[in-house]
Amino acid sequence: MKHRRRFKQVTSLSDRLVEAANRCREQASHLPLGRERDALLKKARQADAVADFNDWINSPGLQPPE
Repeated sequence: MKHRRRFKQVTSLSDRLVEAANRCREQASHLPLGRERDALLKKARQADAVADFNDWINSPGLQPPE
């Protein structure tokens, strides 16, 4: 039976998503206008949205529906 390799993350998901978004924006700033730049900026916006959503889901004020 195969065993899965486990990797314990050192940083939180939100931190990794923010870093990824910043990396994408940095890469996009060095590119000319075009498809590749737009794709990187879209990826950065998506990472920001997921980080915000993750923070909202994990917030202590979130209540289950009644």
